[in-house]
Amino acid sequence: MDIATLVGLIVCLAMVILGIITGPEGAAGLKHFYDLTSIFITIGGSMSCMLMQAKNIPEYLSNFKSFSLAMKVMQANEAEVIGNIINLSNVARKEGLLALEEAANNIEDDFLKKGIMLIVDGTDPELVRSIMETELGSIDGRHNEKIGFWANWGGMGPAWGMIGTLVGLVNMLYNMDDMAMIGPNMAVALLTTLYGSLLANWICVPISFKLKMNNDLEIKMKEVMVEGLLSIQAGENPRVIEEKLKSFLAPSVRDEMGEKDAAEGGEA
Repeated sequence: MDIATLVGLIVCLAMVILGIITGPEGAAGLKHFYDLTSIFITIGGSMSCMLMQAKNIPEYLSNFKSFSLAMKVMQANEAEVIGNIINLSNVARKEGLLALEEAANNIEDDFLKKGIMLIVDGTDPELVRSIMETELGSIDGRHNEKIGFWANWGGMGPAWGMIGTLVGLVNMLYNMDDMAMIGPNMAVALLTTLYGSLLANWICVPISFKLKMNNDLEIKMKEVMVEGLLSIQAGENPRVIEEKLKSFLAPSVRDEMGEKDAAEGGEA
């Protein structure tokens, strides 16, 4: 589990609650921030709109399940991926491309394994690139559907909060002669806006950003794999392949890899 995401969600909620209970009424003031009507309008209304946008109900439900993806730690070690490709290039250089089939048995990543088997089968390099990039685009498309769901819901929350505000204001204006009704109707008007803002800025927008960040990292790693595999197929020198793949990385990561290689060389 990604502790940073979990802690962020909890601390955000804690800050809101802390802001409420440090008010004049203390903890007793929490009851003023619960309104069932506002929940129906904001949460129910925005969720209904998201249902309208979904292809079908199973897809709609699966979009909610993608919340768990944001709570997982993205297992993508850039240096490890490049190291695996360099090892494969050394195998291919010493024993030939057919020897990669046996090496592929020890690889867990299905995308990389598929690329290796295409090379072993003697597939044309351009066709290998086309197949791998098509699958890469498909992965990116599926991920963006989930990202778009949370981003769109983040936009719906405040919009439905505003609708609830208008409902509360209309009811308040119709009951201006009854002073006892002004407060409750105004509370509905304000709480729907609060709920909408919380839904968007506490959950939806951060989750969409987290999913996008994970997607970008995964796509970058798979692009490294594609370039590495095509370089192996072309028979390039492992050292040249390593330098080519390092161009995908940030300078700080390259420096760390260089220090690690130097340390390993010194130990040898």
